[in-house]
Amino acid sequence: MKEGIHPKYHETTVHCACGNTFVTGSTKDEIRIEICSECHPFFTGTAKQTERGGRAEKFKEKYGLK
Repeated sequence: MKEGIHPKYHETTVHCACGNTFVTGSTKDEIRIEICSECHPFFTGTAKQTERGGRAEKFKEKYGLK
């Protein structure tokens, strides 16, 4: 690698809108994010799983063929 052309990589504090903070490596001094793994519905288990039928199921339901 060439000397003097790469940004400095150091430990950085990440701040989430929910109040969670953690340390990671980055070229920036501070990172602010809106959503993290502590408050995202997928990771917290509060995500709603809905079963959406395909085109055939919708057709059968619409015309009472089930």
